[in-house]
Amino acid sequence: MTTLQSIVLGVVQGLTEFLPVSSSGHLQLAKELMGVELPENLTFDVALHAATVLSTIVVLWREIWRLLKGAFRFSGSINEEQSYLLKIVISMIPIAIVGFCFKDFIDEMSNNMWVVGAMLLCTSALLAFAYFAKPRQKADISYRDAAIIGVAQAFASMPGLSRSGSTIAAGLLLGNKKESVAQFSFLMVLPPILGNALLDIVKGDFGGGVELLPLMAGFVAAFVTGCLACKFMIEIVKRGKLIWFALYCAVAGAVAMMTNFI
Repeated sequence: MTTLQSIVLGVVQGLTEFLPVSSSGHLQLAKELMGVELPENLTFDVALHAATVLSTIVVLWREIWRLLKGAFRFSGSINEEQSYLLKIVISMIPIAIVGFCFKDFIDEMSNNMWVVGAMLLCTSALLAFAYFAKPRQKADISYRDAAIIGVAQAFASMPGLSRSGSTIAAGLLLGNKKESVAQFSFLMVLPPILGNALLDIVKGDFGGGVELLPLMAGFVAAFVTGCLACKFMIEIVKRGKLIWFALYCAVAGAVAMMTNFI
């Protein structure tokens, strides 16, 4: 893999981790189109995920710091920050079950462009449905809503089914405010991404395969574009312009399926 290819893949990962278009599907599609194969080495993918985690922390550091301070403030009853963190924990349970039980199966599916294409089309349909549905907006995300959003995130383990698209759409369909859903969606993914990276480190082969310069170039590209995409996506959700991403995912899904004939 060249440095230029690494940068392109880093940009793809950084942008699509937060935009509702599926980072896993686009990363695999980009590798397919550029002829990049890294079947025996997980270092590069783990580095890209670490970069997007760091970009989330940078963009939402005020909210993360507020939650951490509140988590250790005890007053005899659960406070707002502790309640919010508990909701994040609840949302993590479905993805944890899927990760431990079906990770190998999902990893195998990531190489199947038919699956990637079909899931991108599902993402398109989900975003379109969320755009046209107009449920009554609630003040706060409930514990029940957190669990349902967590189930949506678990389904989004399938390559091509957007995590942010699925969780944001689920939150909107449940009647939650756009700003609240966007922020919750980006914060709830931090523990699963870190956990997945840890599993890859424990199970993976990290010897050779990717030189240091391409690895660092991909990391920086993913981090910078991730910061921009995170800020951009929060504003997009506030304005309710998800329909454009639905159209894009429909096109991307068709392209992914067409790669089987190239």
